[in-house]
Amino acid sequence: MFGGFMRKFGIGQSMRRVEDQRFLTGKGCYTDDLRFEGQLHAAFLRAPLAHGKILSINTDEASALDGVRLVLTHKDITAANIPKVPCLAPLPGIKQKDRPILAEDFVRYVGEPVAMVVADSFAVAREAVDLIEVDYDPLDAVADCAKAIEADAPQLFEEVPENRSFEWQTGDEAAVDAAFKTAAHISCITIRNNRVAPTSMEPRAINARYDADTGLEVHLGTQGVAGLLDGFSKLLGMDAQKIRVLTPDVGGGFGMKAFMFSEYVAVLLAARTLSQPVKWTCDRSEAFLSDTHGRDLLSTAHMAFDAHGHILGYRIETLANMGAYLSNFAPAIATMAPMQVVPGPYRIPVLHQKVTGVYTNTAPIDAYRGAGRPEAAYLLERLIHQGAQDLGLTQDEIRRRNFISSKEMPYKNATGAVYDSGDFARNMADAMARAEWDDFPKRRKASQERGLLRGIGMAYYVECTLGDPKEEIDVRFTDTGRVTISVGTQSNGQGHETAYAQVFGDKLGIDPHLIDIKQGDTADKNTGGGTGGSRSLQMIGNACVAASDAVIERGRELMAHMFDAALDDIRFDAGFFELSGTNRRLSVLDLAADVAKADKENWPQTLQRGLDLSASYTKPASTFPNGCHICEVELDPQTGVVRVDRYSVVDDFGVVINPMLVEGQVQGGVVQGIGQALGEDVVYDETAQLLSGSFMDYAMPKAGDMPNIDFSYNEIPCKTNPLGLKAAAKREPLALARPP
Repeated sequence: MFGGFMRKFGIGQSMRRVEDQRFLTGKGCYTDDLRFEGQLHAAFLRAPLAHGKILSINTDEASALDGVRLVLTHKDITAANIPKVPCLAPLPGIKQKDRPILAEDFVRYVGEPVAMVVADSFAVAREAVDLIEVDYDPLDAVADCAKAIEADAPQLFEEVPENRSFEWQTGDEAAVDAAFKTAAHISCITIRNNRVAPTSMEPRAINARYDADTGLEVHLGTQGVAGLLDGFSKLLGMDAQKIRVLTPDVGGGFGMKAFMFSEYVAVLLAARTLSQPVKWTCDRSEAFLSDTHGRDLLSTAHMAFDAHGHILGYRIETLANMGAYLSNFAPAIATMAPMQVVPGPYRIPVLHQKVTGVYTNTAPIDAYRGAGRPEAAYLLERLIHQGAQDLGLTQDEIRRRNFISSKEMPYKNATGAVYDSGDFARNMADAMARAEWDDFPKRRKASQERGLLRGIGMAYYVECTLGDPKEEIDVRFTDTGRVTISVGTQSNGQGHETAYAQVFGDKLGIDPHLIDIKQGDTADKNTGGGTGGSRSLQMIGNACVAASDAVIERGRELMAHMFDAALDDIRFDAGFFELSGTNRRLSVLDLAADVAKADKENWPQTLQRGLDLSASYTKPASTFPNGCHICEVELDPQTGVVRVDRYSVVDDFGVVINPMLVEGQVQGGVVQGIGQALGEDVVYDETAQLLSGSFMDYAMPKAGDMPNIDFSYNEIPCKTNPLGLKAAAKREPLALARPP
């Protein structure tokens, strides 16, 4: 039986997601599905202009409307002693401007919340919002980060000259200058990494209720409840033990649902004030205005080459749009988050990077899928492509000449990161073969005969897994023959419930369908680093290995105690505990059941809990997933329409736990990246009004726009963790092909 289980559900085997049965049969439960007795509803008044002084706010008519229970403005926030939402990743010397819960004396971007109404129904709350009168003194606004640092640009804050929030540098500037002086050729590009909106299928939502005795119960979509528990405790001035944060099913996160938002705090204050449940669900128009956005960088990069096309040095200068306030981790995303992989897969001896953070009259920026690393890889690959053109080299040859070789592993790059393993040249060669690279001229000729242009491009990325370096899990064996594992991460659609169970089940010979993953409840587990930075399987998977090892050792002790045998006579093999020289043989679940029924009154204290235990994993280093993407497009010169015709991916994720899940993650990343490259763009006009505030203007990719994505992988085990996995980097394509 165990052997059959191993063949069907073991590590390395494709297994359908156990959670899909729940979702496909309509049994999923999301925040907006929750209804409580006495449910009230919240709506927000948002700033209609990008910059202005608030002269007065009149809420009398709104407050008098039948069904309205509460109207909040900044005065109420101040009276409740609630501080602003803080930036959690400040940099040295930063001019930090945190986000107010509700606008204070000024509004600084379109959509900034100014007031909140709580009413018996959402319709009444929305009607009351329209009755609030705000007198603004309009001010000039700026949305473009390059224009924002000009001397005559509108200033968001008097104490922040030229809207410069911070200047950050890394690398060896003198060494780079010296390398450039010896260069045979210098290539240069200036590119904008366009601003994008997360647009998760499930928008942000929160539903909270308060009881004077038990405290706050908060339901909302997150990427991990522990971090928000701490944030709510500090902002509300409440003991964390009086706050319970619960996350039901989550329909997409992409970084955004890891953050603290002003609306959440206002809803919690209302629930505490009224002692009734208060719900707010963001609609799509609000989401475009008020969700954290991603990217929005303007970079100029130079690369120095010797006469043979080898890289000598790399210089980067970037303007990073922060929006109107600093969101939770915004400064780190453009600076520290990508630092380890700025050199990518190449042998770059020296580099220097300078990043300037800029305030503008736009929605705040924060981590978005990949969080700084796609931006770094995109810039590097565009510059490598430019270097190839300047030097008269092919796209593959310039990369081949500069790749770090597998023989050089482990390799310490120019920023100090150590790549433990990898074979970049092999992945590129395999991708070229799968993409039929050599036959491209034939396909281009065929396109030309139809009056179309055809282009092909490649890009290579190296990802770096980030986040809290420690994770702990709790394992409980139930009296129904199942196992519950409590974790501090949160699935947003990645298939965690399947992958974690697959690892734990593989190690102990337990069918993954008998393993329940419990997440999203601080009453059960109030620690954990959450989901983000491609960390979840790396951390929880290896914690499951530690837990399974601990279960085996505990099981041997229990078996020895129950059968009055020597510990050395108990062995674990193929899912069973066996007593040497006898036919006594128990599976893990059978042993757990026998222990549960036993009279343990006189048992040693260490065995009282049976097989229930906690285990943790601390990573010694980041892992570095990597891979090569090749994209081929056709362009109609008469209409400008681009069609992505072919797309090939060869990745190295180390040991792959579930190929089916990995392929799904890669497909999602490719589609998201194509979306940014071809259609998605958050656009503000010169007055900082949002122009692309709906799916009519913000062009999300559709299924019919996508090609068949040819995906494969090379398993090159990671050497820094027990499972040998590098994680399935949620990577978008880094550069689309451009017709010659």
